[in-house]
Amino acid sequence: MLLKPLLYLKKDIVIGLGEIGIILHKLFSKSFIVEGYDINPKLIPKNLKKNELLPVRFLHICIPYTKNFNSQIIKLEKKFNPQGIVIHSTIKPLTTSNIQRKLQIPVIYSATRGVHKRMLKDLRRYIKFFAIENNAPNKKLACTEFVKLLKKSGLKTKQMSSPITLELGKIVCDTSYYGWLINFAQISKIIADKEKVDYDEMWSFSNEIHKFLSNRPKMFPGFIGGHCVIPNLELLNDNSLNQIKQINNLFKKISNI
Repeated sequence: MLLKPLLYLKKDIVIGLGEIGIILHKLFSKSFIVEGYDINPKLIPKNLKKNELLPVRFLHICIPYTKNFNSQIIKLEKKFNPQGIVIHSTIKPLTTSNIQRKLQIPVIYSATRGVHKRMLKDLRRYIKFFAIENNAPNKKLACTEFVKLLKKSGLKTKQMSSPITLELGKIVCDTSYYGWLINFAQISKIIADKEKVDYDEMWSFSNEIHKFLSNRPKMFPGFIGGHCVIPNLELLNDNSLNQIKQINNLFKKISNI
């Protein structure tokens, strides 16, 4: 169970020291005692021995989502015995709820937004949303502690009504919507090339409209690569959104990329 604030020190542990985890570790370490853990021992920062016996407040989960994600979290909870868990990874809808049902400590979901190459800047720029199940044990104290952690780390924060709202928000309204926008740029580029007209000149027709209404964004018609937009579609597996991948593959084929 999550303990009430005690007089002795506690530590946080960031699990997964990739592009997101290493930045959160750096950010949180400025105000709190934070350790890092990764399957690659070379990525783990050297920890002071005096911190080894400190109780763990939060495990910050920053590992990629896989079919074994839930079981991994259960094993990590047993290994480190934290007072709470915060999932920062992009995850399949209902993951937070499913994990919470198996644990007796609070599980918070806090989706991460930002471009990896400027992640620290984006973390400070955007609100760090979080959510927790209504039936989570010690819900109020867990949220209070997490908000304190974020604010002392210089981040803005806001709580959503439920984890699934935030889980869907990350996939549907962030990465998939971005993919749809690029898809339309791809389609319009295919049309422009077919009719032998200049892509940029064609889009200049909408420049003023977008300037005043902000609803005609012109995107660069490139191939969608990386490990966010397309992989995140598999977490939702929605027939409509899967068209993003289909159009992307069509653009690749036509453009000979």
